[in-house]
Amino acid sequence: MIDIQSFIDRQLAAWPMAAANFDALGRVVVKPLTWGKVQFNPARIASTGAKVDAASLKKRACFLCEANRPAEQEGIEWKGPSGRDYTILVNPFPIFPRHLTIPDTEHVPQRIKGRIEDMCELAAELEGYTVFYNGPRCGASAPDHMHFQAGNTDFLCIFDTEVPFGVYRSFADTPFEAARDFKYIYDSLPVPEGEEEPMMNILCRRRQGGRYEMVVIPRKKHRPSFYGSEDGQMLISPASVDLAGVLITPVEKDFRAVNDEIAAKIYSELCYTKDELKDLRNKS
Repeated sequence: MIDIQSFIDRQLAAWPMAAANFDALGRVVVKPLTWGKVQFNPARIASTGAKVDAASLKKRACFLCEANRPAEQEGIEWKGPSGRDYTILVNPFPIFPRHLTIPDTEHVPQRIKGRIEDMCELAAELEGYTVFYNGPRCGASAPDHMHFQAGNTDFLCIFDTEVPFGVYRSFADTPFEAARDFKYIYDSLPVPEGEEEPMMNILCRRRQGGRYEMVVIPRKKHRPSFYGSEDGQMLISPASVDLAGVLITPVEKDFRAVNDEIAAKIYSELCYTKDELKDLRNKS
């Protein structure tokens, strides 16, 4: 088991920018919705507004590569059961009170295939955390560099409530069983033209008693039709956390505007209904 809290404490003591952003979390404004809540978090503007088209990615240095990370940002090296190497990092632009980013040590594209056992083992190593994956067009701000993220599970509501859109839930005793179940889900989902994998967000935790619980959220679209910074648009780019019950808004006017109706519109545009997912599985 990794002593992750001591690592976070050391990083925040040595890294003023990250410490200031974590401290600011205590002052973010949150309002409830019928399902979940909305968080006004200005520090997330870089992620929400990230340009993730191929041309923009080529122009910028990858912030997950070791050579481009801040000097203050240290990491814990970790090897997954797949044999792949990762680095556990404190996320300097947090949503959670405890927020981590876990990139592959190599600059390889954001792809989940062959990594579910790694995801499960991370969830076991990080007690009390949910590990999550944002697909390359499902909220990942670095789709060119494979990474997971993790945050304290008690911040989310998706595991313990009825979700207003279609998800797949699986329970497994071992990472191997979880990977087997995930392959069945993965193979049932469509791969959009021009993409290399189905669009999805994935969250995984290890429950008390040792079982692994995974929630897979298949996606139809990258961003809502009203995404943007012009009048009448909103800078809301949902990823795993948003679809797990915490909609992130870096712009105050958007925070004030979001209500149950807008949240429902986001879910209906981006996610499948429960009946649609049943049809997909029946056709596979």
